[in-house]
Amino acid sequence: MATSLGSNTYNRQNWEDADFPILCQTCLGENPYIRMTKEKYGKECKICSRPFTVFRWCPGTRMRFKKTEVCQTCSKMKNVCQTCLLDLEYGLPIQVRDTGLTVKDEIPRSDVNKEYYTQNMEREMANSDGTRPVGQLGKATSSSDMLLKLARTTPYYKRNRPHICSFWVKGECKRGEECPYRHEKPTDPDDPLADQNIKDRYYGINDPVADKLLKRASTMPRLDPPEDKSITTLYIGGLGDNVTDGDLKGHFYQFGEIRTITVVQRQQCAFIQFATRQAAEMAAEKSFNKLILNGRRLTVKWGRSQAARGKDGVKDDELGIRLDPVPGLPGALPPPPALDEEGHANYFNLDPSSAPAVMNIGLPPPPGINPPPPAFGPPMYHPMGPMAPPVPPAITMRPPGAIHYPSQDPQRMGAHGAHGSRHITE
Repeated sequence: MATSLGSNTYNRQNWEDADFPILCQTCLGENPYIRMTKEKYGKECKICSRPFTVFRWCPGTRMRFKKTEVCQTCSKMKNVCQTCLLDLEYGLPIQVRDTGLTVKDEIPRSDVNKEYYTQNMEREMANSDGTRPVGQLGKATSSSDMLLKLARTTPYYKRNRPHICSFWVKGECKRGEECPYRHEKPTDPDDPLADQNIKDRYYGINDPVADKLLKRASTMPRLDPPEDKSITTLYIGGLGDNVTDGDLKGHFYQFGEIRTITVVQRQQCAFIQFATRQAAEMAAEKSFNKLILNGRRLTVKWGRSQAARGKDGVKDDELGIRLDPVPGLPGALPPPPALDEEGHANYFNLDPSSAPAVMNIGLPPPPGINPPPPAFGPPMYHPMGPMAPPVPPAITMRPPGAIHYPSQDPQRMGAHGAHGSRHITE
């Protein structure tokens, strides 16, 4: 029997009328200024089949338009995004999250039981503050190590790309670069990831993405402690610019007393030395592949012993990597020759066999300038006296003779031979 629009039934009173959707960062997009279209009671929820407010938006340039798929009541019961149905805290499928938290799904499948269960959950949500999930998920004690290892810390915007153009696959697309769909080769149709169902993802059964992540979790590497018991240092990599030594101390002090924290900003890494080996092992076990500080996943490894670093000649801040020499660069310069302190320093590479010639040549002053008086002239010392200055090195000079001014040089143009030239000697 059809229900009239004016009938005041319980189900019609609880139809969703929201002002903003519940979305993850990936589905919302990287643009902070986004425009949405809102359609009240636009479609029915794909889980509970009740009409709800549909939002539609474009998450970014060259991305496909996205819209909400389930109502906010179903989203709050599972703490998932209304569009991709992935967990809002870890970014993982519901099946992976429930496996890590050992939560059992209790949502019924039949229409009548589902409606009754939904009404009870809405009553519980109304009595709560809205900051924590309800039902079995709200009763979960704490997070598991597997979820921290698999959690996605940064948005994955490639998930918003357009679908593959079916006309391009058949070779019939005539839009070219204006086609809003992707011109790429499709994946293998036999791939399990190509067959995904929104209801299976919501109920946490037969989800191929969840099966892939669970297999990855079972094959993850482990961090075994080194045999050298003297090693109490942990290497922390991938700090970036927003992780400081205070953040590292705030996380690692809970495992034991910290002796030193050394941050190498150039390599974006740090070395944390604990006072005891037991504290270092506990910190490595609790932080390996699950340490997230300021939204960044950090790498945790054991440090190296002093003997191993000294043997390889590698410093801590070099990350334990020895680089090969670059071909084509010049080698090391030879050391400078040793100077004989007793011998004379031959700065001009002169023949040591030739004796330095001491020449005292008095050059006449220019015309019009009287020579200085004897008392103001340079001091005169005997060449061999104790106060004599050091003998300068030998310099090749012109032998003394007649001095010609440039204007009276007989070789210059305009001179009239030896009879026309005047020699000035003083």
